[in-house]
Amino acid sequence: MKYATLGLLAAAAVAAGCANLERSRDLNNPKVPAAVLAQQVCSNCHGLTGAATSPNFPNLAAQSEAYIVAQLTVFKSHDRRDPEGYEYMWGLSRSLTEQQINGLAAYFAAQPPARQEIEGNRARLAAGKAIFESGVAARSIPACAGCHGAQGQGVAAFPRIAGQHADYLVKQLIVFQRTDERPEGAVMKVVAHDLTPEDIENVATYLQAMPGL
Repeated sequence: MKYATLGLLAAAAVAAGCANLERSRDLNNPKVPAAVLAQQVCSNCHGLTGAATSPNFPNLAAQSEAYIVAQLTVFKSHDRRDPEGYEYMWGLSRSLTEQQINGLAAYFAAQPPARQEIEGNRARLAAGKAIFESGVAARSIPACAGCHGAQGQGVAAFPRIAGQHADYLVKQLIVFQRTDERPEGAVMKVVAHDLTPEDIENVATYLQAMPGL
């Protein structure tokens, strides 16, 4: 009877362990499905469907799958060094498997895009739209749409920027402009180099409003 009881307890423990995989927050366990990690861990900052409540964290909803894979990979390898990124993401991504990274990318890419209220006055939005669609020819700044898509939807390794938090976009444009903390985005250093602070605010405000315009 004693052994039977122990056997039942062991079986119950195994069953509980299997069930816990569907609620696990264990980033060190390669068996935890990516969707579970997205809902149990990533959601704390990025929202359940990738629509972050705080403007300090990027929206991941409908983000380019290739871009998410690339960013999780550079966080894991410590090649992305912007402080607001590595303070959170180096540790969180450390033990993710390739399968989990691909699964997380697929999960967030499949979510409906985040929609933001329009912020800023019409003049600011118009100025931001001009930069997005046409760039600034006088300073050889190309149009954002050229790489990120006509609707800012993202193209392959170029991320979705439509509907992104303006605060987050401003911070990242400054990182690209003034530092080498994101070497994988070296092309953006050239693009952002001659943007003025006002340009950055304008285009970030416009992009937050997309696709709600």
